[in-house]
Amino acid sequence: MKANGVASCVAAAAMLRGAVVAAAGGYVSVGDEFRDGVVSKAGASAGIRWSPNLEETLFPGEWDKFIAAPKAKERILHSRVEKRGGDVSWSEVGAGFSMGAGGTLTLEFEQNYGGRVCFDIQAVHGSPTVNLAFSESVLYAGPIPDATTDQLARDLPLSFAIGNQTGTRCVGSEFVRGAFKYLTITLPDESSSGTESGSAEGYVSGEGGQKPLGHGKTPKRSKKPWIQISSLWVNCTAFPSQTHGRAYTGYFYSSNNDLNRIWYAGAWTAQLSTIDPKEGGALVDYNRLVDHNESPVGSWYSNFTISNGSAVTTDGAKRDRMVYAGDMYIAVPGIAFSTYDMDAVRNALEVLFDHQYGDGSLPYAGPPMGWHGEFSDTYHMHTLLGTYNYVLFSGDLNWLRAHWHDYLRALRISTAKVDAFSLFHVSSTADWLRPGLTGHTLEASAILYAVLSKTQTLASWLSFPLDPEWALLQTILENGLARLYCPDSGLFADNVGRRGCFGPDRVEPQDGNSWALISGLDLTPSGTPWHDPRSPLRSNITLPTGPPTARNISANLRKRWNMFGAPAVEFPNVISPFASGFELLAHCAAGDVGAAVDLIHREWTYLLDGRGFTNSTFAEGFRTDGDMHYPAYWSPARNSHAHGWSSGPTGVLVSDVLGIRLTGPGGSEWTVRPELTKLLGWARGGFATVSGKFEVKTYRANEFYRVGGSRMTGRKAIVSEMSAPAGTKGTIRSLDGQNHDFGAEVTVENGQGRVFWVWWEEDEMDGGASSVQRLVKTRDGGNKKDWYKNMAVTVVRKEGITELRYDDEFVEPEMEELAPGVVDWSVMEKHFKTPPPEGWTLDSLRAEADQKVLG
Repeated sequence: MKANGVASCVAAAAMLRGAVVAAAGGYVSVGDEFRDGVVSKAGASAGIRWSPNLEETLFPGEWDKFIAAPKAKERILHSRVEKRGGDVSWSEVGAGFSMGAGGTLTLEFEQNYGGRVCFDIQAVHGSPTVNLAFSESVLYAGPIPDATTDQLARDLPLSFAIGNQTGTRCVGSEFVRGAFKYLTITLPDESSSGTESGSAEGYVSGEGGQKPLGHGKTPKRSKKPWIQISSLWVNCTAFPSQTHGRAYTGYFYSSNNDLNRIWYAGAWTAQLSTIDPKEGGALVDYNRLVDHNESPVGSWYSNFTISNGSAVTTDGAKRDRMVYAGDMYIAVPGIAFSTYDMDAVRNALEVLFDHQYGDGSLPYAGPPMGWHGEFSDTYHMHTLLGTYNYVLFSGDLNWLRAHWHDYLRALRISTAKVDAFSLFHVSSTADWLRPGLTGHTLEASAILYAVLSKTQTLASWLSFPLDPEWALLQTILENGLARLYCPDSGLFADNVGRRGCFGPDRVEPQDGNSWALISGLDLTPSGTPWHDPRSPLRSNITLPTGPPTARNISANLRKRWNMFGAPAVEFPNVISPFASGFELLAHCAAGDVGAAVDLIHREWTYLLDGRGFTNSTFAEGFRTDGDMHYPAYWSPARNSHAHGWSSGPTGVLVSDVLGIRLTGPGGSEWTVRPELTKLLGWARGGFATVSGKFEVKTYRANEFYRVGGSRMTGRKAIVSEMSAPAGTKGTIRSLDGQNHDFGAEVTVENGQGRVFWVWWEEDEMDGGASSVQRLVKTRDGGNKKDWYKNMAVTVVRKEGITELRYDDEFVEPEMEELAPGVVDWSVMEKHFKTPPPEGWTLDSLRAEADQKVLG
């Protein structure tokens, strides 16, 4: 269904201001305890406060050029004019323009940004009203916006009354648009002189009259309304914890420029999705259950309070602008490694615990959900995993102690659902919009196994006793999960029913198989009769390929990749960066970091550079054929292009390429195990926690030595350096080239400054095997662009003194060519989150896709 032109949209939008005012007066209010849908618990633990509000980055260097956050978030200007039409005149000096009736101007910004639009008005006639249309994608840049809700194919334009005075005017704070790269301003031709109406009330500053603001001469026009603007700018209201958005607490820099861009795009995606809690709730129709708003269909606003505090991490910048625990599992490590905005993470978790239901279950999402029994078994457990991640990175044991009782109540909800099948039997089909989450499921069972492991760790941090039932239940789950293994494919099936190994709708899901590896469960539990899955007891026929291994499952997941990434087969036609984020972690858990980096390079480079994407943030998902349409929604314009659940690489590149893994609260304990995959000649990076700064540098090297006055080239090696904070302790480990655990360890106590070590690919002194040697002498390359070329390591060996320098012979291999995915149009409409409106047809979606290709 297409919108019936700008005029009809604006006619409906003209009612919005009154509707929003009515909604503001209709928020739930009981004393001082409630605001919108947010419960405030008095006396809750404030926890540890680490302020990310720095004035400059903690690790300054060449890599700062990749940071997408603006230098001044209060005044962001556009970068170019995308298109214009009708009565529009562009200033020869500066960024001003004038517009008469019928004029349309589309501006492009350098990055995907979000915030309030403001105008510096130099001259005005006839009290004009302009329409504003926002879009993250260039494919929907024009007089009609992209979409936040699913009631119309596109949102209504925002009608903004300019009035008849000069000065600065901004849209109202309720009309913060969370993410857009394109802004279209239209002055409708049907506007009449003296009319002042619209949906977004701004404010006027400066004196009245035709006050010149530097635009130039006022053009001659008819008596119809017109405006003259000396500047249009955006006040970015995202990441409210940070006055200086570019002052990162971490960094990543490598020989692969695509990976550098991806790391910082993930960080920027998470920043843009961290918002002022009072500017949340883009789902106007769902908000209505709480605030009783009367906004027209297709309208939008951002004034629903979704948590306590001054900042909160959400699912997405444009929509839904709500707290979802599942999304946080992927997003939080990236936040910790880039901006360390732990206050925003804590506020998100607290609102979920604040809305815990009477039986101990946790809401599917934060407000406006949590008032009507909304529940998801998987997202319920993600809140518990989020608790672990928050405490791991923040060190906030006081907060954990204050919430431990509620945590255990929630845990019992999940453990009670493991039944005689030795599997988790879900009671809710809600997940990340994927279909088929029913019955005894792989994904929920594997997630619960992971939750039980994390629970034991959390209890040990608090010096609380471990419940023996936790470990026992893990053994039960391991035996139950064995029945889901499909020997012919070497992967696990979705459930024991229709989507099982021999069910009519067999599915071997990306998310569930990934979680089988992430969880660390024993894939071959002792005493399990590994036999044919057609038997409930797994008896009679021995498996033809033997029992499963982590490396085989990882390899079989990789076999399903296409040109654009890893399809989520449990959701037909979808490539989900969320589920692919789990797959990244799965490959790393299996010891194949190279596969994870290859997938990052393939899928997330496309998410930056593919047609219709923002080149700065990561979208919620897309189609297997590479089209920007995310098949969870019937309208392609609804895809969120800044979604925190898509920022997985920002965490993985630090935790698994640089290999810095925290194992104690706040980084009190850690392990370091860097791995340069085939794509990398060198890499470096670091981050800070309440414990201090962590940093790793690693590069490929050649050995040089002298024989009879001649300089000779010898063995290949990888040189690594790390530094850790004082008062912490950790272990450095190395891997050989085949990713098998080599086992060499160097223990560092009390943060003994820098530690250097070298891994020799082949050491003739060790019988041709790999070996690791700790180094003492080195020349540091500093933070220069070619730091790795300025590194010089001297090694004293039995045969004499040798020197290690960067391996200039390293060449990055080409990415393997794969075929694009093929869309199954027959099941497309079946899996939309909400049914399309009357008059919509699948042919219209296919026609739109064809139009994009032709365009």
